[in-house]
Amino acid sequence: MEHTQALERRIEELEIKASFTDDLLDQLNLTIFRQQEQIDRLVQHLAQLRQQMPEGGGTRSPRDELPPHY
Repeated sequence: MEHTQALERRIEELEIKASFTDDLLDQLNLTIFRQQEQIDRLVQHLAQLRQQMPEGGGTRSPRDELPPHY
């Protein structure tokens, strides 16, 4: 009798842990989904910024980098 009660208790504890695990998995999936949406928006924004850059935007004169008081 005591053995049956111990097994039932263990099963109940495992069911509770499985329930918490399922909830955590759902939360993690939602977090990943939101992060992917944010990454997609950032990639799109970066592409728009690159389109706005003038041609040869990476070849600036060192003189352009001097502070205005020089």
